[in-house]
Amino acid sequence: MPIPFEERAARDEIGDRQAQRLETLLARVYHRSPFYRRKLDAAGVSPRLLRLPDELSALPLTTKDELVADQEASPPWGTVLTEPIERYTRYNQTSSTTGRPLRWPDTNESWQWMLDCWKAVYRAAHVEAADRILFAFSFGPFLGFWTAFDAAWQIGAHAIPAGGMSSQQRLALIDATSPTVVCCTPTYALRLAEVAFELNRRDAPLSRSSVRAVIVAGEPGGNIPSTRQRIENAWGARVIDQHGLTEVGPVSFECWESPGSLHVNEAEFICEVLDPVSLVPVQDGQPGELILTNLGRTASPAIRYRTGDVVVRNGAPCVCGRTLARLEGGIKARTDDMVNIRGVNVYPTAIEAVVRRFAEVAEFRSTVSQANAMRSLSIEVEMVAGADSAATAKRLGQQLREALGLTMPVHVVPDGTLPRFEMKARRFVVEK
Repeated sequence: MPIPFEERAARDEIGDRQAQRLETLLARVYHRSPFYRRKLDAAGVSPRLLRLPDELSALPLTTKDELVADQEASPPWGTVLTEPIERYTRYNQTSSTTGRPLRWPDTNESWQWMLDCWKAVYRAAHVEAADRILFAFSFGPFLGFWTAFDAAWQIGAHAIPAGGMSSQQRLALIDATSPTVVCCTPTYALRLAEVAFELNRRDAPLSRSSVRAVIVAGEPGGNIPSTRQRIENAWGARVIDQHGLTEVGPVSFECWESPGSLHVNEAEFICEVLDPVSLVPVQDGQPGELILTNLGRTASPAIRYRTGDVVVRNGAPCVCGRTLARLEGGIKARTDDMVNIRGVNVYPTAIEAVVRRFAEVAEFRSTVSQANAMRSLSIEVEMVAGADSAATAKRLGQQLREALGLTMPVHVVPDGTLPRFEMKARRFVVEK
């Protein structure tokens, strides 16, 4: 599938196009969104007088807490939207894993913009009209793969919904319909592999199915090498990572040619990477917080939105031919996920990167406890049948200590003790 000009243009052309679209967006938002008009007025910013993109930093940042507070003050929709509510045809909300859900509706036009963003994901993953795509998610009110589903049939692919089904039923559906692509979370890709193993499918292992690509999104995993390798080994298929947010849209995608990095769709988003404390730009190659402005979702805008995602930007062209900036290693962590344990900063992704090296571990959970002023971290693991539990737990504890510089107990728990997840997993629990 050919790469559109917008994804392979020179960097100055990308910047010029972004500046023109941002100018148009700001004019619309200032007159139609009370939320952003208040923010711009409070910052003393006149959209008409901005010289873009050089003065982009003059625009105030937007946080999720602001949006939630706005909806609480003006329920149910808040004051961000730029159209009368009667024009909105789609409803989604955040998955509320970290707090109160954020309600986010779309008009037909803003929804179509997101579908076009997903078509960029499919192009990069070499997914075309001849493919059959199975969507193994719940089709609930969170955005999930809704836009991916609608974009699939628009490109002519055969979209197969698999909501409201058990894992066994989904595996049977894979056998019956022979999809070439599966869309799900990394956690659920592993769960389906686990169920297939439990069903003792020696004659028809998942690795010999028709699936050639597993597109994962919704949580870290696709960017964690050990998790990625585990999925690819179980499925005999290529993992393609994708990243987005309900309140921003489908942002970035992995191309087939460069595994392990995510292209930011700069044809439709302005991407900044700032130090999360000082809020000044960081150089390429240095970690920082991803800040996004969506340029085409004008009915549900997000301007300089603090995603909380820790990334490392690379502005060099990719071997695939795209000139879009890349996030090396995908989403490294979340700024709000880090906890300090006895002077050591720990991110959940760092724990998963170690645990997933062990094929003997079927599932795990990390728990942060606090006694008085002292925090401690422990790991619970379920083992696959036949594993040497004591030896594996000992080796896992050693590798966690080497990787994190922290000693933590590893407890082996009986089969079925730990929860299984279809959407965003919660394997990192901080006890209050």
